[in-house]
Amino acid sequence: MIKLFVTDIDGTLLPVGSAVVPEKNIEAVKAMTAAGVKVVIATGRMHGAALPIAAQLGASLPIISFNGALIKSSAGEILHAQYMDAALVVELINFFEERGWHLQSYSGDELYVPKRNSLVEFYEKMIRVKAVEVGWNGLRARTKNVPKLLTVSDTPEEALQKLDAAKKIFDGRAEITRSAARFTEFMSLGVSKAGAIKILAEKFGVDNSEVMAIGDSENDLAMITSVGCGVAMGNAVDAVKAAAPHITDTCENFGFAKAVYDFVL
Repeated sequence: MIKLFVTDIDGTLLPVGSAVVPEKNIEAVKAMTAAGVKVVIATGRMHGAALPIAAQLGASLPIISFNGALIKSSAGEILHAQYMDAALVVELINFFEERGWHLQSYSGDELYVPKRNSLVEFYEKMIRVKAVEVGWNGLRARTKNVPKLLTVSDTPEEALQKLDAAKKIFDGRAEITRSAARFTEFMSLGVSKAGAIKILAEKFGVDNSEVMAIGDSENDLAMITSVGCGVAMGNAVDAVKAAAPHITDTCENFGFAKAVYDFVL
């Protein structure tokens, strides 16, 4: 019996680029809540960018944001936080500036960028947040309570190039993942959605066998494979579908709602 249900947002709960949760998915969440299941959002997004999604679900619920670096209730209570080491943040900023690659930082639920460009505008439109332009030195001046850094690339191929280059220097020192084809993200070593789920399960007194997680991207892989019931979306990346115990329909075909009725209700 599932007692704790954890869902990714983009490409899972709603289509990538959309701001509206489909009604069928909202109904499925409400049915779970009515049945006493605890529902949690787990996303790479910043907390503030996940709040409008949580509000559509009609319930107060915990939000795992920044890929697991922060767990905060939708009411604003911080349940867990793991921030990056300031020296590592500066090293990553220098690494990206030297190569002329875009990088953005987060602190205090604000999004900071060295300069506005098409990549920033793409991200703002997709996540529906507004970036603050501060320059490269401005990024270096804001290293306190940084849950993650993120680079947006023009193409998935370029994102892989950045991932490979960064891993040669920072692998084993930072958690590095992709939350979308063009997004490469950096967190404190050990941070993951899976780790955050474990913290919440212990807090709620829920056994791992009673936890379900559903997602579509590489940053969802660990949580899908570590819980009692892991489900990949039909539109998930190949690596996630290959490792997931279960696969549901695509996001566009309401695979989220189908998974809820198949495995929870």
